[in-house]
Amino acid sequence: MKRRLGGVQRRLSGAWYRLDVVVRDLPFGLLLLVGSFVPALSKNGTVLGGVHDRPYEALAVVVILLESLPLAVRRRWPALALGLVFCGFALDQLRGYHTFAATAMPVMLLSTGSHLERHRRATVFGLTAAYVALVVALARIGTGETVTGFATFYLALGLAWGAGGWLRTTRRAEAERRKRIAVETRTAERTRIARELHDVVTHHVTAMVVQAEAARYLTSAPERLDQSLSAVSDTGRRAITDLRHLLDLLNPDHGTGTGTGGDAPAEPRTPAVGRVLTLVEQTRRAGQPVEFTEEGTPPVSTGSADLVAYRVVQEALTNALKYAHGSRTSVMVRHGEREITVEVSTDGTGSRAAAVGGSGRGLAGLRERVDVLGGDFSAGPGAGGGFVVRARVPAPARSRS
Repeated sequence: MKRRLGGVQRRLSGAWYRLDVVVRDLPFGLLLLVGSFVPALSKNGTVLGGVHDRPYEALAVVVILLESLPLAVRRRWPALALGLVFCGFALDQLRGYHTFAATAMPVMLLSTGSHLERHRRATVFGLTAAYVALVVALARIGTGETVTGFATFYLALGLAWGAGGWLRTTRRAEAERRKRIAVETRTAERTRIARELHDVVTHHVTAMVVQAEAARYLTSAPERLDQSLSAVSDTGRRAITDLRHLLDLLNPDHGTGTGTGGDAPAEPRTPAVGRVLTLVEQTRRAGQPVEFTEEGTPPVSTGSADLVAYRVVQEALTNALKYAHGSRTSVMVRHGEREITVEVSTDGTGSRAAAVGGSGRGLAGLRERVDVLGGDFSAGPGAGGGFVVRARVPAPARSRS
């Protein structure tokens, strides 16, 4: 029942804030308008200048309308609304109506100070001059008001204006903060997607290039040529699948269909460390001898740590294909209670794959990813002249399969 009431409340709140700002600001003006004709409230307005009370007449109705209805446009046309309310307030005090609607004056100043964007100084000077003229007129016809009283009321009006200005400054600062956070979030998301694209495209394309290069020398062995071309085709399909997963990050509605045909369930979007064996097999089919060792039990669920560990292996194997093609490569993944340890090494006896370049961004991106999770990352020459990539990726305790 509480959940249902909460849902109704959220829908009503959303419907209210979708209304035009004039419609949302009108109820307060109507409240002052109606209150000015309620006997208990009608004469409980602001009294400035000591003019004796006067019964309502036709002009009093005009005064009440001037003081209350402009509140509906106080955010859309703040200067106009302030001018109308002040005119009504001046007539109210000069004629001695002292209506309940006269309390709109400080509210109008607060709102104008908060929402007026242009000619703020001119508005302050103009309003001050109008107030001085009102004080002079009230001093001539009123009784009992002192200079101190007029000055105190002016300071109260100034305080209302200052409070509105503070709200305006706070609102602008909050808008700037949200804008800055939005820009930083978009930049971080673009950087993350760029890294994912680098990992996916570089790995698969490198494997395809190496496999295609090898196929050029297998024309005399049809069976091996067919296997090599099949490997290229499989790698291309894997690249398309991974790219679709990345497109899902940009468009959640993308790739929700059957995609690969039939009713087969979609593959998980986040590669798990348990799928490292797929990377190893793909690299082997590209002609790279890879030894794979896995210690411990992979977690049932995947997360940031699993993805980072997977990308470390992926980038290291890609570099092995590019820079040490044909050399013996070792992949070791150890699953601990609180961390995942990855080590990929080559012995450096192979040859660099032809026509495959590198930007150097892969290892730098991996280091940043591991650092974000509070882990350790290193990449450099090994003892035997090869290359070793090591990563320790902290991971929270998770259930095991």
